[in-house]
Amino acid sequence: MAEQAPPERNRYVDFLRAFSILAVVIGHWLVAAPYLDESGAVQGGHLLGILPWSQWLTWGFQVMPIFFLVGGYSNGVSWAATRAKNGHYSDWFASRVQRLINPVFPVLLVWGIIAFFGTQLGIERAIVRMATELALIPVWFLAVYLLVTALAPLTYAFWRKARLWSFAWLAACAALIDILTLFYGVPYVNFLNFLFVWVGIHQLGYAWREGRFDSRATALLWFLGGLALLLLLVGIGPYPVAMIGVPGAEITNSMPPTIALMALGIMQTGLALSFEKPARRMLDRIGIWTGVVLMNGMIMSIYLWHLTAFVLVMIAAWLMGGVGLGVEPGTADWWLARPIWFALYIAVTLPLIMIFVRFERGSGPAKRDYPVPHWRLVLGLLLICLGLAMIAAISIASPDGVTGVRLWVVALPFLGAAFVGFGPVYRMVKRTRA
Repeated sequence: MAEQAPPERNRYVDFLRAFSILAVVIGHWLVAAPYLDESGAVQGGHLLGILPWSQWLTWGFQVMPIFFLVGGYSNGVSWAATRAKNGHYSDWFASRVQRLINPVFPVLLVWGIIAFFGTQLGIERAIVRMATELALIPVWFLAVYLLVTALAPLTYAFWRKARLWSFAWLAACAALIDILTLFYGVPYVNFLNFLFVWVGIHQLGYAWREGRFDSRATALLWFLGGLALLLLLVGIGPYPVAMIGVPGAEITNSMPPTIALMALGIMQTGLALSFEKPARRMLDRIGIWTGVVLMNGMIMSIYLWHLTAFVLVMIAAWLMGGVGLGVEPGTADWWLARPIWFALYIAVTLPLIMIFVRFERGSGPAKRDYPVPHWRLVLGLLLICLGLAMIAAISIASPDGVTGVRLWVVALPFLGAAFVGFGPVYRMVKRTRA
């Protein structure tokens, strides 16, 4: 596969995607710090709350802006190619959704089954919920990314008309939303920044594709500008240092995103693209490029299952009498034990990837005999995103009921995929009709 890559392909896009997923995995495995308290109860420790200095590390480990930057580049390439071939939006969008959501189905089913049997076996529901919530944290990102992808034809047209002014307008809107939220207390309006901030970074992906960052000096100016703005917002403004949520904090930079997180995205964009030319020369080496291709071939599986591996290791340690969980997070002994724990996480993650990667590799282009009506695409998208948002917000584990599972939450992404024109429910209905 590595040898078959066309020479015009920008391999740095794939490299940044692979690099970012590794940063996410390491960050998640570090920040989650469960331990046993004096009574022997499991506490869900959070490293950023235990060690305030570690919040500065999120400026490097919060790499969601890089994902949206890469997404803007990739969506720009694929949508431009679709337009050139007079392709249908429905086919393009369904294929993008399928690549992202198809690998989610097995992880939802697995954790639905775990929640069900955990409840039936009499495990405390709070523990079942804690494990389920932690394992399914990654799905929130997909809900937002799907919305941004769905808007790609509109945002691409906006880019072609306004160029970098399209980014400036979105940044101004994000700043206005923060002012209304933080200084005037307007409720719920901050959720609009899920679009303004992430679509704004997505626009920079279009800019990258069209050569706006080809000059290293230009990229470094963006980096320094983003860094200066971020330091200003954190030092003088009301924004916290941490670029992800910290338990007990009054303001979070990520849920919903703020202009501070957008400044981080500007900084990371400039820094990453200032290394593009030497990195592309490095990626001409077949050995390094093969590793990048391998990572990208299972990137969704790594992203979706790495926290399941974490939870399974924690459960095993708890069942063995809490071995290793009695160490207080943040101490010297805790840090010295990280390599051992990481080795265990990797040992459990690899088999999960081997089992479930076929759902990712099997997500080829969505094939239909006719374009799906737009109302079905919209409804399907809303159902998928609502389901993923509910999984992140309220969990699939239910505090009451016989099953212990919120079945309607689990069902929403499956139904949404059926409306878009693929997925298990769609295939079942199609076979029934045949």
